Amino acid sequence: MLRVSSLSKRYKTGDEALHGVSFDLPAGQVVALIGPSGSGKSTLIRCINRLVKPTGGSIEFNGTDVTRLGGRGLRRARRHMGMIFQEYALVERLSVMENVLSGRLGYVPFWRSFLRRFPQADVDKAFALLDRVGLSDQVDKRASALSGGQRQRVGIARALEQDPKLLLVDEPTASLDPKTARQIMRLICEVCRERGLPAIVSLHDVPLAKLFADRIVGLRAGEIVFDGEPGALDTAMLTQIYGEEDWTQIHADDKLEPESDNAQRHQERMAGLT
Repeated sequence: MLRVSSLSKRYKTGDEALHGVSFDLPAGQVVALIGPSGSGKSTLIRCINRLVKPTGGSIEFNGTDVTRLGGRGLRRARRHMGMIFQEYALVERLSVMENVLSGRLGYVPFWRSFLRRFPQADVDKAFALLDRVGLSDQVDKRASALSGGQRQRVGIARALEQDPKLLLVDEPTASLDPKTARQIMRLICEVCRERGLPAIVSLHDVPLAKLFADRIVGLRAGEIVFDGEPGALDTAMLTQIYGEEDWTQIHADDKLEPESDNAQRHQERMAGLT
């Protein structure tokens, strides 16, 4: 699905944000990227979808090296990479539905997007996704009127509206309170597992990463220093990633909390269709 090989990124200032980063991401796996500020987490995500151009190495996505793409080829590749941002990146004056439908901009002619006349199939899908993320009652509300958690749910629905084959998520919980952060991470992991969708999620919250991710990749100074299961991330490894600190207060539950009511309703609905 995704293979990153010897990836490097050096900025014009001479700073090397990434140095020889290599890893594979199989279908359906949720990977949490952790590491201190400046370790290269956001740069790595932005290199994968080519918002940032790597200095060296390769990024093979569905058999194509995206580092060699440009123009139309790059736009086609990006269609299949859903992006969820820390600061939501919504159009504040537009409605929730219009923001979700913007996930189809790479697929429809310009005149349709300009006039906001999307195919009915896209609209139907947007309604279903808003129901899935718990916002079916907020369809016509302006994005500017939403809470932080609601905005992030819109961002998730917009990314899924693209029909992505890969989900890239940059600090989705950084602006949220602890309870909402857990709800958002749970939702991201649920929809990824429902769809067999691989995801890379950049996180500062180590307990959150250990609680929800299938795998954790730890970066320090642009290099991978840990790549393994959450349970293998012990205090010695946390010290290697972040430096000396008392890590005894970091605890994560062994099991996920009970599913949200919305997720349960979705599963019951899906069961009724089979």
